[in-house]
Amino acid sequence: TRNHPAALNPRIKSLNYLNNILAKIEGLQAGCVEALMLNHKGEVAECTGDNIFLVRQGELYTPPLDAGILAGITRQRVIGLMRDNGIDVQEVAVRPQDLDEADEIFSTGNYSKVTPVTRYENRQLQPGPVFRQAREMYMDFAQATK
Repeated sequence: TRNHPAALNPRIKSLNYLNNILAKIEGLQAGCVEALMLNHKGEVAECTGDNIFLVRQGELYTPPLDAGILAGITRQRVIGLMRDNGIDVQEVAVRPQDLDEADEIFSTGNYSKVTPVTRYENRQLQPGPVFRQAREMYMDFAQATK
């Protein structure tokens, strides 16, 4: 669980990563490369170091900033690129069961860029068309700004 936003505002990028590190360790001990963090309401907030997106029936969703997430630069860029290309990105509360029903899941981060989630719980996922479009647009943007 993410720290309560009243205790430590998650929008502040500080060196206080203990909560995220503990979640990462817990995920690694469970055999996972990454772990999801829930907010104090039990909603999906983000991964331990990346923001998360999901696609269900062609619709793209990501948790809103008030879910207790860091306003990631890569997240903001992907949202902007998708919207600029006519793809609606809905910033809404995401429940863990929404990920169970997702057709695609991907994460964004400064280090990882746009990365597909290929396994969630015990379910295998394939990188899909929305992920591929997001990644291609982001990589094109990154190349153009070099």
